Amino acid sequence: MIQFQMFDHQPERCEKYHQMLTDNLPVLEGIGSEADFEKYGDSLGWFDIDTWANEAELSAIEELAARVRRDADVFVLIGVGGSNNAARSVIEAFPECDGPEIVYAGNSLSPWAFEQVMNKIRGKSVYIDCIAKNFQTLEPGSAFRVLREYLYKTYGEKANERIIATGSRNSLLETICKEQGYSFVEFPQTVGGRYTAVTAVGLLPMAVAGIDIRALVKGAADMAAELKGYRDITQSAYRYAVARNLYYNEGYRMEMLASFEPQLHWFYKWWIQLFAESEGKEDQGVYPISGEYSEELHSVGQFLQDGSPVIFETFLHVKDPQASMIVHPDVCVKDDFDYLNGKDFREINEAAYGATLRAHSEKMPCMVLEVEKLTPYSFGEIFYFFMYTCYVSAGILGVNPFDQEGVEAYKQRMFKALGK
Repeated sequence: MIQFQMFDHQPERCEKYHQMLTDNLPVLEGIGSEADFEKYGDSLGWFDIDTWANEAELSAIEELAARVRRDADVFVLIGVGGSNNAARSVIEAFPECDGPEIVYAGNSLSPWAFEQVMNKIRGKSVYIDCIAKNFQTLEPGSAFRVLREYLYKTYGEKANERIIATGSRNSLLETICKEQGYSFVEFPQTVGGRYTAVTAVGLLPMAVAGIDIRALVKGAADMAAELKGYRDITQSAYRYAVARNLYYNEGYRMEMLASFEPQLHWFYKWWIQLFAESEGKEDQGVYPISGEYSEELHSVGQFLQDGSPVIFETFLHVKDPQASMIVHPDVCVKDDFDYLNGKDFREINEAAYGATLRAHSEKMPCMVLEVEKLTPYSFGEIFYFFMYTCYVSAGILGVNPFDQEGVEAYKQRMFKALGK
């Protein structure tokens, strides 16, 4: 369950919000409708969780992950953007899991970055998974070639047993897998990269790392059932989507997703891609940014409090950090922090959150999305909540939430420069 709250001190804007809730109900009612499937059917494979995370899919993922886990010291996830952001956000949130080390490649063209990858895998038992929907993106394609070469030099003919590729059916990547004897995993043709968190694209690397993917899928499925069960103005995702559009219409051009939990460090990248690539079209869209608190209160906090009024803020608040650290009295050093004696950092962090929300909401519109605690189950809830919200929000804005033609502009020039 994700609780939604708004903190807006302007009565006129609140009146507009309530009017927008009524006016945009047709958008909500159309979500997942027959008309929408006719329009976006080639991109809605994520909408029903059971389509790509059913028992057969999960069993196959777990079987392949178990094989990798038995022998691998290092598992290299080759992918960029939607091909790695979801998996990385969960894997890095739970570093205590007992799987092989996960190394990320194919998300940079920097030779320095690639050298770091090679330094991490030398002398270890290595498996790789190249994730590329249509196998035309330069970053994963070039990384796959270099890492294949390394595996063949290291393992000879046995290298093909250590290579996995996740791609579309009937793609060049599938052909290569058949020819070379690599393991092939299907990248759903009906799911765009940024919506693949609860498909094999995200679930296989998570399973290799030791994440309970069944709990994550259950969280996503429960959230899907909840949102589909309430198609009215009380629905939390709809209320959040309407608020985002209200503030955009009021001249706020950036949304900052902020949290006081460092576990969400990599999740921000997934969230930023989801909204930037889905809504940044036709000279429209809220620009998504993130705030990692409390650290960044000592930097961007100044702008938020006293700078240009261009940002509204959404707090992703975790009620139970599932950890404890008590500050004990120090009888040797007088450091002027005795007011903390006996306090738990849970209490200290919560006080910082409450104070920040009060201070920032006096300057800008603020919203809170509250989750009980961070677990694989709650990550499933969060992934589905934001994907659904993005679908609704883009509908209100009037743009297609599933295409991304703008990203091709630089690619055409880059390929020309490289002689393709």
